[in-house]
This record gives sequence, structure tokens and C-alpha cells, in this order.
Amino acid sequence: MDQFSYLSVLLSLIVGLAITQILKGYRGILLWRAHVQLYWPTLLWSASLLLMNVQSWWAMFGLRDIEAWTFGTFMVVLLQTIVQYMLAALVFPDFSGGERVDLRAHYWAQARWFFALTIVVLLVSLAKDFVLSGHLSDRLNVLFHLGFIALGAIALATRSQWYHCFLAVATFVLFWVYIVVLFARLH
Repeated sequence: MDQFSYLSVLLSLIVGLAITQILKGYRGILLWRAHVQLYWPTLLWSASLLLMNVQSWWAMFGLRDIEAWTFGTFMVVLLQTIVQYMLAALVFPDFSGGERVDLRAHYWAQARWFFALTIVVLLVSLAKDFVLSGHLSDRLNVLFHLGFIALGAIALATRSQWYHCFLAVATFVLFWVYIVVLFARLH
């Protein structure tokens, strides 16, 4: 077994847990639907996070070419997956029997942490590229990251319902564009 095959097990496990966390949220909505007040931005954010985790797992295939791993380089890659998990853990509340769940109230209660972690995961992603290759990745990739960071910073600074709804849609659309432009094929 090569180094990356060994290291990728833990990375895949954490990405899998993040995906599971989101799917458990969907399950909770279905099982407790009579007690859940839906909020469409939460549903769109959960879909974006699901897409982000799948894209992250997809892009990890490119790490197979790295021959010399250090604990430090592995920690940067691991940190990205950990923050992705934390985002997945925040997007939905825990569902339990009989209690009313208001996804709108949950969204606004978690918004600051959610967008702070969104910025962190984007910064760690940029740092990962730099640590692994000695330079920032493709210019277009950096521009997408900086754009998402700027949008997240505005969300962190404002409680505008309009902006947060706009951002949920814009992120979902822009993330699909990001994938199609930069990650449509395995390299």
C-alpha cells in the first residue's frame, strides 16, 4: 500500500461522516416532517455542502501523485476535511422525537459560526494547495476561492435576509460552475 492509499482512508472517513451528517438531516426532515418548519436557504446550503464534500473527495484523487508526505502536509489536508465536517454538522439541527424544529431559527442561530467556518475551509483549501505544491493553485481556482471568501465575509457581517437568501442560491450555482470549469474530469 502506498502512502496516499493509507492516508486517504482517514480523509475519506471524515468526508463520509460529513456526507452522513447531511443525509441524517434529510432523514430527520422526512421522519419528523409534521414537526419541522422548513427554510429553503437551509435546504439549499445542505445541498451545496453535499456537493462540496463530493467534490472534495473527487479532487483528492489528485493527491495520489504526491510521493513524500510529511505529518504537516497531511495535517493541512486533514484540517480541510475536519472543517467540512463541522460545516455539515451545523447546517441541520439534531432531530429528536416530538420537539418542534424551526430550520429558519436554527439557520440564524448558527449563521455566524457557519460563515466563519466557510471562510476557514476556503483559506485552508488555499493553504493546502500552497503546502502541497509550494505555490497557489491555478489562477482561476484562486479567484473562485477569493470570491467565495468575499461572499462569506459579507454574510458574516450582515443579517440581511435578502442577502442570505441570495447567497444560498449564488453559492449553489457558482459551486456547480466551479466544478464544471475546474473539476469535470479526474486528473
